[in-house]
Amino acid sequence: MASAAFEEIAETFDFLDDWEDRYRHVIELGKALPDMDPALKVPATKVEGCASQVWLLPRIAGTGPAARVDFEGESDAMIVEGLIAILHALYSGLSASEVLTVDAKAELGRLGLNEHLSQQRSNGLAAMVERIRKLAAEAAAG
Repeated sequence: MASAAFEEIAETFDFLDDWEDRYRHVIELGKALPDMDPALKVPATKVEGCASQVWLLPRIAGTGPAARVDFEGESDAMIVEGLIAILHALYSGLSASEVLTVDAKAELGRLGLNEHLSQQRSNGLAAMVERIRKLAAEAAAG
């Protein structure tokens, strides 16, 4: 189960035949993200396991399984910034319990990312997904 925003990205990817076009689209998605306040780029928001610098700041509304999970994020690498935008679209508007049911690997696989990211980028993407899932699990637990 993915959000409507992610489904829109998946449809765009289906339309783009060439990976270079998809790559450019990922970068454009990242450029559209709002800048994160530099004061929020602290060790607590840094995602370990990424080759580039990545920060994710949770925005949880409510408590328990129905809590809405959101986040803002930023990276010093353009492609990673785009991956953050894709993850934001994937989880946008979902409750904590819904976030935990999303098969991120399968959903991201629909975009063909698995075949086109370096091992380091794939590991970083997995680390970001794990951080989001951890936030959702903590919110769901109350």
